[in-house]
This record gives sequence, C-alpha cells and structure tokens, in this order.
Amino acid sequence: MKIIKTDKNLKDHLTVARAILKGGGIVLYPTDTLYGLGVNAFDEEAVKRLYRLKKRPFNKPISICLHDIEWIRRIAHLNPQIERLIKKLLPGPFTIILKKKNTIPQILTGNTDKIGIRIPDNTISRELSKDFPITSTSANISGMKTHNNIKDIIQQIGEVDIAIDAGPLKGGASTVIDLTLDPPKILRKGAGIEKAKKIIAGLRA
Repeated sequence: MKIIKTDKNLKDHLTVARAILKGGGIVLYPTDTLYGLGVNAFDEEAVKRLYRLKKRPFNKPISICLHDIEWIRRIAHLNPQIERLIKKLLPGPFTIILKKKNTIPQILTGNTDKIGIRIPDNTISRELSKDFPITSTSANISGMKTHNNIKDIIQQIGEVDIAIDAGPLKGGASTVIDLTLDPPKILRKGAGIEKAKKIIAGLRA
C-alpha cells in the first residue's frame, strides 16, 4: 500500500490515484469533514470490494463524491429551486439526498431511487472525482469508530490501494439533508448544521 503526503508532488500523486480508481482500486482520501473511502462509483465490482472492506451490509446505501454541480445534473434529477438551494450549500460539509438517474448503480442506493451526494470544500476530493463519481463513505468498519487520521484508520480497516495523508482532520461527520422532501429535511446533524438550518428556514420564509 502506498501512502502519500499532500505537501509533496500532489499533482503527480493525484494522477496516480485517479489511475488507481480507474483500475478498480480503493483510495483513502481527505474531505472537508473526515477521511473517505473512494472507488469508481460506476464500477460495480469495485463498489462490492468496498462493501466487503467496510463489512457493510449491501442493503445500506453509500454516498458519492462529485467534482461539480454539472456532475449532479448528469446523475440526479433536479429542478430550478433545488439547484438554487444546492448552489448555496455546495461545495461544503453537506450530504444531499436526491432522486437518482439510471446512470447510478442500484448497489449504491440500497435498492432505493435516492442517492447521497457530496461536493466537499476540498480540492483533493474534487480532483479525484474529476473523471467520474467516486464513493464518499466514511473510512471505517461499519458500526465502529471513525478515526480522523490515516494511521488509526489503516489499523482498523486494513490496507487500501493508496492513501492520501493530509494529517488529522477536524471536520466531523457531514450534515445530511434530504432534498427530495418539501420542505427539505435534515436527517443528520453534523458539520455546517447552522448554515443548513438558516438556508432551509429561508425557503419557508
């Protein structure tokens, strides 16, 4: 397993990491909240490998990380009001729930018609998802503690194909907002919760 530091030759390292993702590999990467485990979201075999690594039941959905809002248009259903709301939230420490398009494999959604989406306020995350969506699931064994540093994460989950070490992260879990409901509903309080509350309250005003 290769561990790379973000302070040296980052551009070259990201090129290597994207190649690993294209080849079905697993990347441990930083976000604006905690570390995530990324595979090519369109590669069902890679997604299955990720579920096995996390010991996560296949009926539990996994969110994805996208490069930009244009990618959201490709993989999820939007209307003008929801798109305006998304632009206020993202990039940021939020996971938004939307109705998925058929481009997203059912394995990621727990056999539902919804998908969790992140666009972190983090350059590394967005660069890794430049070519295709990648998974954005917490870097832990399901049900166990989520650590904020590479060393403890690897000790818990075992080896991945490449790990991008940005040092200890302090973001905490993302705030999850279901945008398929009217008004939108906060499903999990996390980083950025006060901003989320303010934006949603503005919709009701």
